[in-house]
Amino acid sequence: MKIFKEQQRFSQWWIYIIIAASLLFMVIPVLVNSNDISNDIAAKTSLIISILLIAGAVILIRMMTLHTRIDDKGIHYRFTPFQGKKYLIVWNDISNVYVRKYNAITEYGGWGFRGYIFKSGGKAFNVMGNRGIQIVLKNGKKMLIGTQKEVEAERILDVYKSKIIKPTA
Repeated sequence: MKIFKEQQRFSQWWIYIIIAASLLFMVIPVLVNSNDISNDIAAKTSLIISILLIAGAVILIRMMTLHTRIDDKGIHYRFTPFQGKKYLIVWNDISNVYVRKYNAITEYGGWGFRGYIFKSGGKAFNVMGNRGIQIVLKNGKKMLIGTQKEVEAERILDVYKSKIIKPTA
């Protein structure tokens, strides 16, 4: 049995630049507008809340992980911390699956978990890049799972497509 596994995290440098800029835009006005921050309870509270919000955002981004597994049962996926359990798309529910290039912004509205909002008409789970495993279900719904290992994913999909997926009538 051949298995494909991949874990992806948000590791783009520009995300942290945006977070740092947000922190500066929240903290600088508090520091500039407070004559004596040690005696100004509102300024202290604003400063603490700003720092906690940014720290929370950093922790959440660091926790977000896209788990993908392809094996003889089907395609497993989980996007932590938002999904508590792994989901499985069994081969019998799939009419077509392939690796493709996509545009996260125009097709899905960005990265992360995306629903049926944009022109793609499908869900997307992605954290970076522009390559993904496109899944077309027999019920007509579509799903894209981002990958950074497109060659490996394509190779394993070819193995299971030829052995398991049966054409629909």
